[in-house]
Order: sequence, then C-alpha cells, then structure tokens
Amino acid sequence: MTNKIQIAIDGPAGAGKSTIAKIVAEALGYTYIDTGAMYRAVTYKALKRNIKLNDAKALEEMLLGTSIELKPSENGQLVYVDGEDVSQLIRSNEVTNNVSQVSAHPNIRKILVNMQKDLASSGGIVMDGRDIGTQVLKEAQLKIFMSASVEERAKRRLLDNESRGILSDIETLKKEITKRDKLDSEREASPLIQADDAIYLDTTNLSIIEAADVILKLARDKME
Repeated sequence: MTNKIQIAIDGPAGAGKSTIAKIVAEALGYTYIDTGAMYRAVTYKALKRNIKLNDAKALEEMLLGTSIELKPSENGQLVYVDGEDVSQLIRSNEVTNNVSQVSAHPNIRKILVNMQKDLASSGGIVMDGRDIGTQVLKEAQLKIFMSASVEERAKRRLLDNESRGILSDIETLKKEITKRDKLDSEREASPLIQADDAIYLDTTNLSIIEAADVILKLARDKME
C-alpha cells in the first residue's frame, strides 16, 4: 500500500469530522489538515482586533498580513497565528458562533483554499471541512460526507466543551448547531453540500472508532 491518496471529509458542525479524520490520518501515517481551524484562526484574530465580521475588505487585508501555521504535536495539531499558539483560544464559544459569518466571504475562502491546496499537493493527506470534496480537493480519491442528528451533534459538542472547561447547555447548543447548518448550507460561497462522488456516512449510532474503521476500510480499498 504505497499509493498515497487524498481523503476529503466534509460535513456539518459536530459530526465528528476532526476527531475521526485525526484517527484515520494516524492509522495511515498521513498528514491531517483541519481546515476549520484555519477559518477559526481568521475569526479569532478579527474578533481580537475588533474588525467587523461583515467587512469583507477589512478581513481580507487582515488575512493577507496574517501567518497561519498548522503544526503536529503529541497532543494533536497545534494552530499558530502570527507565531502565537491559539489552539485552545479558537475553540471558544465566541469564535464558534461567528466563524460561519467569516467563512461566508468569497475572498477569504479563496485565499484559504489556495493555502489548503498547497498543503495537500503531495498526497498522503486527510483533510476535513465544509467544502473539501467540492472545492479544495475536487480530485480526491476518497470523499466522505459525514453527518449525524442535531441531537447527537449537540451532545458531542457539550462533552467537547466540558473537556475544554467551557460552560454550555444542550438546548442552546442545538439551536446554535441548527443555525450554523442553515448558514453553512445557504451561503453563496462554497455552501455545505455533498459532492456527487462522496460516500455518505451517518455517525449518529457509530462510535468514533467504528466510524474511523469504515473510512479506513474504504481508504485501503482505494489504495490497493
């Protein structure tokens, strides 16, 4: 199995994409790229600088002067903005609830998509996000569209928040996830849709390991 492929994993918030993508990448010895973290990094810096999130020109100027680095570590992928480790800061509720607004701007997406394509050009990549199979890695050998019920995704986000020391409640999370689904799927720039050649994977009743095993089997079949 020396044929290294590109694996694109798309889906809505809370479907388990990042966690499962990390497991798949580690099992295959591939590089994992969390594209959502890149949009979160832009959102974090914009909020920190009090830039209006509907001001596309100001956001673009800020991004063009921003360094975003993804670095592997023993504790998973670290995210650096202008040399600062923001891996935890970009997971705040404030960033989570505003990232869809930032990612809806076409020029922001264009800049980050080009960065993502460069990162993936050599293959041996597992990349997750909202438009990986439809925009970033259109030629990926394996495309997965992963989802789960809103209830299940809210439960997962609650547990994730608790592990990070972030207070939240299930009903608020359900509303936030539903709102984000609507924003992501209805935006003009690269809306959240399933690629025609993507395999749909419902993780509602699957454990993280079970979902990863499904993708690993599909990947190994492609690599034969």
